Amino acid sequence: MPDANRIVNITLDERTVVRRNPDVEHERKVAIFDLLEQNEFALAEGQGGPYSLRLGVEENRLILDVQQEDETPIEKVTLPLSPFRRIIKEYFLVCESYFEAIKTASPSRIEAIDMGRRGLHNEGSQLLQERLDGKATMDFDTARRLFTLICVLHIRG
Repeated sequence: MPDANRIVNITLDERTVVRRNPDVEHERKVAIFDLLEQNEFALAEGQGGPYSLRLGVEENRLILDVQQEDETPIEKVTLPLSPFRRIIKEYFLVCESYFEAIKTASPSRIEAIDMGRRGLHNEGSQLLQERLDGKATMDFDTARRLFTLICVLHIRG
């Protein structure tokens, strides 16, 4: 993967976030670390990278503010959040069940919940790739990590 087709810096617009529990904060940190270690991302048209990316939510829209590595603006990609709402809501519910289960449930119960969590995560990642079609391309692992960060942006204190 050429260096030009990758994200080298990512920030979240966290103006609406008050606090997070340790599990969520850990997921955020891991997603950012893994994303920056290995990703494939490119705008469909226009300037190549490497990119700096700011993710945010404004007026029920996902904003991907794509910039050059030095943060010079390139393009803002805006997506409606309504197609993601059901998946994000279900993902939060399953994650909550998972974090409760790891405290007391049997390994088979934890595994079953985790399979559901991963399935929803995959569904959200595929939806992100589909919605960005014609605007930006990315590999599936990058989409998974970005979906994690999109979910983090929806947590309200």
